[in-house]
Amino acid sequence: MSYFDWLPREAVEITLVLSLAFLVGLEREEHKAGDERRVAFGGVRTFPLIGLIGYALALLSGGELLPQALGFLAIAGFLMLTYRQKLGAGQPGITSEMAGLLTYLVGALVQHGDYWIATTLSVVSVVLLELKSALERLTARIEPDDILTFAKFLLLTAVALPLLPDAEYTAFRINPNRTWLIVVAVSGISYGSYVLQRLTRLHRGVLLTALLGGTYSSTAVTVSLARQSASLGRPRLVAGATLIASGVMYLRLALLLLLFNRALFDLLGLPFGLLAAAAAGVGWYWSRGDAGAPAAAPPASPKNPLELGTAFVFAALFVGMLVATRYVAEQLGPSGIFGLAAVLGIADVDPFTMGLTQSSPVPTPLHVAAAGILIAASSNNVAKGCYAFALSRDAAGRQALALLLALAALGLAPLAFIARS
Repeated sequence: MSYFDWLPREAVEITLVLSLAFLVGLEREEHKAGDERRVAFGGVRTFPLIGLIGYALALLSGGELLPQALGFLAIAGFLMLTYRQKLGAGQPGITSEMAGLLTYLVGALVQHGDYWIATTLSVVSVVLLELKSALERLTARIEPDDILTFAKFLLLTAVALPLLPDAEYTAFRINPNRTWLIVVAVSGISYGSYVLQRLTRLHRGVLLTALLGGTYSSTAVTVSLARQSASLGRPRLVAGATLIASGVMYLRLALLLLLFNRALFDLLGLPFGLLAAAAAGVGWYWSRGDAGAPAAAPPASPKNPLELGTAFVFAALFVGMLVATRYVAEQLGPSGIFGLAAVLGIADVDPFTMGLTQSSPVPTPLHVAAAGILIAASSNNVAKGCYAFALSRDAAGRQALALLLALAALGLAPLAFIARS
């Protein structure tokens, strides 16, 4: 029995419309109060009334779209009057008017029973309205070329992904649709980190750089910090931040496993979470040894991961690693997989890991694939420690090498558990 069974359905729907519309109106009321000189439309009374009009018209129309469309046009006409007044006052913004039209649609959607769509639209609209300043700052920090790159990548994804065959080809069972889907997922995670780095470019510290950069590429963060360690003059800070970035790498790998091989995630999700927490905790504690750390991070500018060239290179690497993994698994067995993991992990752990997600449990047994991923991640940490030591040539490099070697050793500890599973 539902908690609301004792209430009429219409009462619940009207309450939902009032709640969602009031939320939007409250945000607009605060915006209006922030500048009394502006010509403003609507607030905590107007928006709920618009939502109720949309609900009532949808109810009275009996599902016919024409009356609801006419009501939409009537509301739009009233909003146009407000917009003309704003134009006359030299204030051309039309955000509140668009929010009013959306509120009308929310009322109609609730009456049609599309509750989650109405709620989602309302919440998203409030977030967009509230984040005006942040979004405007973001547009100032994202280059026009990045926007064009994002648009091209979306176009290629929307066009190519549905057309690529979802079938396995060759003896290595390569699936074109699955391959591009993996490229999109990996690039999307990296792009989220890339956008956050650009958004916080002027206000981030070294530790925040490591945290965000680790989601993008812990190797890139390690190289950048090592090269700038002398100018920063904070060896413990650099070493701690490098360790944090490598810890975030484990969270990135866990997310990819969750998306593409739930069985591997069930084996490695908890160990990866613990490794990430240990690296973050030790890295933060170690960095505290440098008092007076600089407020700004090294001005590293990561490459946009959605550039088509970058995406195609990753796709080629993934296919190559998938072929190599399946060939080695069939010819050399587990020992070959472990050796391949140690070698390929030096370069990049993502393509090898994603190759194993598609090779397990056939022809690579689940526990062998999990062990291979752990070995590749530890190999990658050893390589990053060597990069830090070679590029910084000071205390920061030595400390980063020691911390990353310790993390690499700790990253192999779950092998004992996996061997017994």
